[in-house]
Amino acid sequence: MAGRDDGRDIAVTGLGLVTPAGIGVEANWARVRAAEPTAAVDPELAGLIVDIDCRAGEFDADAELGKRLAWRLDRYAQLALVAAREAVKDSGLDPDSWNGARVGVVLGNALGGTATYERQTGNLLQEGPGAVSPMLVPMAAVNMVSGYVAMDCGATGPNLVTATACASGTTAIGTARDLLRSGTCDVVITGGTEASLSPAIVTGFARMKALSRRTGNPAAASRPFDADRDGFVIAEGAGVLVLERVADAQARGARVRARISGYGASADAHHATAPDPEGKGAERAIRAALADAGALPDEVDHVNAHGTSTPLNDVIEARVLNRVLGQRAAVTSVKGVTGHSLGAAGAIEAACTVLAVQEGLVPPTANLDSVDPSIDIDVVAKIPRMRRIEVAMSNSFGFGGQNAVLVVTEA
Repeated sequence: MAGRDDGRDIAVTGLGLVTPAGIGVEANWARVRAAEPTAAVDPELAGLIVDIDCRAGEFDADAELGKRLAWRLDRYAQLALVAAREAVKDSGLDPDSWNGARVGVVLGNALGGTATYERQTGNLLQEGPGAVSPMLVPMAAVNMVSGYVAMDCGATGPNLVTATACASGTTAIGTARDLLRSGTCDVVITGGTEASLSPAIVTGFARMKALSRRTGNPAAASRPFDADRDGFVIAEGAGVLVLERVADAQARGARVRARISGYGASADAHHATAPDPEGKGAERAIRAALADAGALPDEVDHVNAHGTSTPLNDVIEARVLNRVLGQRAAVTSVKGVTGHSLGAAGAIEAACTVLAVQEGLVPPTANLDSVDPSIDIDVVAKIPRMRRIEVAMSNSFGFGGQNAVLVVTEA
């Protein structure tokens, strides 16, 4: 079904990544292909219940953005801005010459500037109101990241942030796709970002027993689909894609990395934090995405799974994949490498899915030593698997029963 010409497919012409696996697409993809975990003890979490995470340790906001700009932004916006700049450059588009009114920005984020909020709350409690920064609100507000990206590149079209918990990045890409299909925009900068490695947020997840307690061996803590998994490793990062209509991209001679051919979304309407035990909501989103793409279940070659490394999620997702797709698709979860970056995860994983389709390579799931016997799907482990990928799928599921799925096809 790849390469349909009905005008509904959307071209991915640019990618940008800033994650614990590196700064830039090339560095990230190399580490994901090598299945090298990034989790480590974080001194900023010292004394907490869980003191490990996946932090983008190589990222230097002052060096990347300049001190004058960097100090005005919370880290979640800093990460997104650098990823967006890379994606726009990769697309070959020139912000100095484009019609900004036809360029939209749709980014996903779950929690906003939590690090700024926590620091300024500390200032208020310890030193009083005069110690609170006047930049608190524009730094912490969840919508500001799209605004800052628009300011940076002169995108004056529709501008919004999607907040669907850990599905936020995928929801953003699906929304961006709709803006292009409807003719509202000609270009959309889309993806997701998160930087909530702050003490209160990490402690909140730890108190929920969602995080891995393998603090003595952090590199082995995130282990999707493994029989010995015990929770996710929280992470930060940003993934940005530049999307255009296929005909527009072809007309300007752009490289089309892959196509967004389908999007599906649903709600479990079941529980605040637990997925539907039968995965009915996830299945609806998957089937909707396939129908939107005009793809059959037995055409799916590869799935970039949500694969959080939590006991409940991985089993339910695997059962749904088996029920819908059988065992033909080669499944992976990059969270063994990157950890779980919440609202950014779906965008980072969509970018990895595009790269997998483009390169014909399914990256292995890091730390997968022994597949949980209750999981009956083909999970790739140890080494990459080379295969042509005509149709791929990227899954994201979040608190509140939020489900979002993309179908990515070859260019």
